[in-house]
Amino acid sequence: MTYENLDQDLINELLGNGRTSLRSLAEELDVSVTTVSNHLNDLEDEGIIEDYTPLINYDKIGYDVTAVMQLKVEGSALSGITEILEEHEQMLSVYEVTGDYDVIAIGKFKDTDDVNDQIKALLTNPNIKQSNTSIALNKVVENEQFELEPEEG
Repeated sequence: MTYENLDQDLINELLGNGRTSLRSLAEELDVSVTTVSNHLNDLEDEGIIEDYTPLINYDKIGYDVTAVMQLKVEGSALSGITEILEEHEQMLSVYEVTGDYDVIAIGKFKDTDDVNDQIKALLTNPNIKQSNTSIALNKVVENEQFELEPEEG
């Protein structure tokens, strides 16, 4: 195998199974274990691969309500609000966005009372000017990642 697309191929193999051994990766990609190890270390050092974590099915452990919160925030308080949301363990994603709202936060909750409690706690913050919360009715795609295409060269 040539090394031309090795990094992309390594990433794609890990997307299929993040627990794959270095030996299995080397066999699959027809390179040495040392080559795989060196390339993975480089990908980690460059921040391309950030972590190896399991995907949790939150529904099966009782967090079967997904809420999408949109918040309008007082401009100077944006970083403070995003820090509060980021520190909340049930928030899976927090984004600063363009458009009508300043922040979008996606969280997992045990039930609608849990969502309601979190919204009420957030709305006591005077820097949140407006909020809009949607409850997901059906999970279509979640935690999806995509394989990398080889670069044209």
